[in-house]
Amino acid sequence: MSDSGKSRVRFAPSPTGFLHVGSARTFIFNWLFARHTGGTMVLRLDDTDVERNTDASVESIFEGLKWLGLDWQEEYKQSERLALHREMAQRIFEKGMAYRDFTPAGKDEGERDRSAGPWLFEATMRGLSREESDRRAAAGEPFALRFRVPREGGEEIKFSDAVYGEQSKATADIEDFALLRSDGMPTYHMASCADDVDMRISHIIRGQDHLPNTFKHVLIFRALDASRLGYEIRFAHLPLLVAPDGAKLSKRKHGPVVSVTTYRDAGFLRQAFINFLCLLGWSPKDDREVMSLDELTQAFTLENINRANAVINFKEAAASPEETFDPKAVWLNSQYIHAMPVEELAERLLGTVRAGGYDVSLEKMKQIAPLIRERMRLLADVLTVADFFFRKELAPYDAALLVPQKGDAAMANKVLEKAREVLARTEFAHDPLDQALRAAAQELGVKAGQMFTPIRVAVTGRTASPGLFETLAVLGREVTLERIERGLGKLS
Repeated sequence: MSDSGKSRVRFAPSPTGFLHVGSARTFIFNWLFARHTGGTMVLRLDDTDVERNTDASVESIFEGLKWLGLDWQEEYKQSERLALHREMAQRIFEKGMAYRDFTPAGKDEGERDRSAGPWLFEATMRGLSREESDRRAAAGEPFALRFRVPREGGEEIKFSDAVYGEQSKATADIEDFALLRSDGMPTYHMASCADDVDMRISHIIRGQDHLPNTFKHVLIFRALDASRLGYEIRFAHLPLLVAPDGAKLSKRKHGPVVSVTTYRDAGFLRQAFINFLCLLGWSPKDDREVMSLDELTQAFTLENINRANAVINFKEAAASPEETFDPKAVWLNSQYIHAMPVEELAERLLGTVRAGGYDVSLEKMKQIAPLIRERMRLLADVLTVADFFFRKELAPYDAALLVPQKGDAAMANKVLEKAREVLARTEFAHDPLDQALRAAAQELGVKAGQMFTPIRVAVTGRTASPGLFETLAVLGREVTLERIERGLGKLS
């Protein structure tokens, strides 16, 4: 913890595209840790890579975060803090812990010839006297500022990771990495560490792919006297999210399926999506799967994060949008939909239905929602499981579907004619419809199922639908009779 006793964590995305599901999970884990410990959540855009960062990417990241609905207390842009980064780099230089590297541009970021093994440092540059270095700099010769990694004494850099345990690497295996590029821009290492110290970050929770960088960051923290903060900055690296074939999830390779907004647009509820991401690489250790945000917050600890990479079982060539996503994600979403209060579900579905081109009132949606709730797994399912409630005309269906089991077209015709007669005078509410149609079946001498099937198909265009009487009550007398008439026309 920080010297105030409260954690301070940060989510530091680089705006080079949409909000990746892995980045979203990192944000969520930071958020949960901050909430669990009564701490502060900091959002910091690492936007110093001017060649790759775009305004559209920034907007996309905020769009994804806005959908997640999780807040943060402080917000920064690294690009507005360059003076601080350079000042801190200069401070390291003045201590003799960095040196100017005048190697011509193009090789100033460690892009050296590694054919003879890993490049560690340029002896000539590292050995330049301060006087010579100052003279060349004063003459306007461009240079990168490079960290002077200790080379003598067999020193090892050590830190404890909350997920992966004790980590150690010999300084003899760490290159003299750049702090400032030859154009004066800070590198990722310099900017990130300078901000972490200045913002008094207590815990750095980020992806496992950053684990190798941490040895360099420990060196920078030491050079910046981070210990004066009154606490030790702690690390927790998260297992990677991987595709079914074990490959790291990639925006370039896997496309929209790794974008947060793809889940939003497909009809996932934010609570279900957050729940799903939390179970990728973390567990409450008590077999719970469906967990509210409060339950996740109470249960979340760094110690319960797994070391093994977590697989997202999506299908790249799926037969339907639903099949694209991990079955666990879809199942969790269904659990949230089934448990959602009808009024709230109706409001959520209304936007989807209207976007699908149907003019439906909220009142009608409140009637429909309880009938279809158990049949839905994604919000977008409303357009397939309930389209017959919204359409003026049913989608084409095969007349053979009107024929009941162990019946024929003549029976179907007789049933629909009787239904037309009975429904013209019956009150359109569940119980009266139930009683009237069962009595009609007895009068015709057919089973209840044989009576209901032709009516169900005629009014919905399918053999499986919500309860028949509830469906008729929502559709109303006029629509019901009109569709029965069309069903009779198919049989003639």
